[in-house]
Parts: sequence; C-alpha cells; structure tokens
Amino acid sequence: MTTYHQSARGEPRVALVTCSELADLDPDDRLVLVPLAARGVAAQPVVWDDPDVDWSSYDLVVLRSPWDYALRRDEFVSWAAGVPALVNPAAVVRWNTDKRYLGELSAAGVPTVPTTWIEPGESWQPPAETGEYVLKPAVSAGSQDTGRYDLADPEHRELAAAHVRRLSDAGRVTMVEPYLRAVDTEGETALLFLAGPEGLAFSHAIRKGPMLTGPDLGPDGLYKAEEITARTARADQLAVAEQTLAAVPGGTRQLLYARVDLIPGPDGKPVLVELELTEPSLFIGYADGAPDRLADAITTHLTRPS
Repeated sequence: MTTYHQSARGEPRVALVTCSELADLDPDDRLVLVPLAARGVAAQPVVWDDPDVDWSSYDLVVLRSPWDYALRRDEFVSWAAGVPALVNPAAVVRWNTDKRYLGELSAAGVPTVPTTWIEPGESWQPPAETGEYVLKPAVSAGSQDTGRYDLADPEHRELAAAHVRRLSDAGRVTMVEPYLRAVDTEGETALLFLAGPEGLAFSHAIRKGPMLTGPDLGPDGLYKAEEITARTARADQLAVAEQTLAAVPGGTRQLLYARVDLIPGPDGKPVLVELELTEPSLFIGYADGAPDRLADAITTHLTRPS
C-alpha cells in the first residue's frame, strides 16, 4: 500500500489550480481525475485567487490552468510564494512566467529563436528589412496579445508599431521575433515530460498547427484555439529538450512536469520557442497512458520527502 507524504488527514488531498473562467478545469486536465481516484487520491479544481481557500489543507497543490494571471503577474507570483506544497514550486513560477528566461537559456547554449526585447517606454520602429515577425508580451499565456506581421505590408508595419505601443503603455515588455515559416508546414512540436522516481521522464509529444494568421488587434479571449494532433518525437528534438531542461535553475527533480516547445529553424534544426513550467497544457488526451502517467507523477510528488 502506498504511504503518502503529509497524509495524516486520511486520503491525500490535491488541489488542481485553475482560474475562474475554467473553474471545473480544462477538459484535458479532467482526464487525470479518475486515475488519481483509482490511486486513492482526492483531487479537486481550485481557483487560484479565491480568497476563501485554505491552501494548507492540501497535501499537494498542482498548477494547471490559472491562465488569467498574465495581467496580474506580481499578484500571481506573490500568491505562489505563499502556497505550501506547490508544484511546480514558487521559485520556478517566478523565473518561468517572464519569458526573458529565454535569454538565460540562450546564454547557456540552448538554440532559441532570436529575440529583441523592448522595455516599456522605449521607442521602436519596425526594421527596414521586410519579412514576417511575431510580436508578443514577455508575460502572457495562451498566445494572448500575440500577432504576426508582414513588414512588406505598410498597414502591418503601422499595426506592429501600435502593438508595441499598446503593450508599452500597459507597462509590459515586448518580444520581437522572426516568424519561422516552418511552422506553416511542420507545425510546432511540444515535448511533454512528467515526474517519475528518478526525475523527469519523456512522456509524449504533440503537434500544434499554425495559430498566428495576422496582426493582434486586442483581447480575444482567454487563449487562442489550437489545432492539436499526436506526434512522434525525433532524436534531435529530444536532444534539444534535454539540453533545455539541463539548464533549468535548481534542476529538474523539483518539477512535476515540463513542456518544451520547438520549431524548425531556417536550417531545419529544432530551436526552442518556449519552456513551459508553470501552467502548460499537457495534452494528456493525445497519448495512450498519459493520464495515468500524470497521476503517477502526482503520487510521486506526494510520496517524496519535503
């Protein structure tokens, strides 16, 4: 019989952290509830900013879909710092919720998309050279406030400048990246890793179809719709993912999950788009056994000494 850490109250209680717009969890996340119940774990969705929640009453608090935090990052990071038994932990949340972590990974040798960072108040004009670019905030979730611009189009140039001004006026850092055309054909590959007895282990991979069709014109919902299919990970993609995870501050043993998002660069080799350690969709409905592997990852953290 499994003995769970901090389970003196009876069966272990796990909070699956979400937001008010998804108070009953994203449908993909709900797939883990039955496997957890089969393992004797009582799991329930809990809204992260609900002031009436006693977080200390849970044996483990698992970040899943708190996707409304982007405009309140300071509040979210402060909340995370006060939650016991949080996974992924608060220090990871602070580091990973600002995409400037990509600069650290690039400096560590991880192949990343070349990025220009525009601080609030800095002036910016689209570069003279033509080509397609992606603009997005350094703090975001669900591809919110993200747009694709063809700088050969005068209207797109104006809209790109307006996008940066809009983010700057809101006190947000803007990322400017070249649009990698391979996403239109090969798509984006997300590699999912889940905790096991020896640390993170590769679980499965999915393909995301192209999502950005044009300029961002303002708020359009909690997240952009995604076209998802199962995918078999290649050896070169797994190698970049392992290189990325090796550069995570504090190591990977502290992590319950990780998602490494890759796109082929101009030379066809995979480059990192994002490392998702805070609230990634895990796409457990797209791989046989993945709901059970996530349930096992959660029980692994329940039984791990603090």
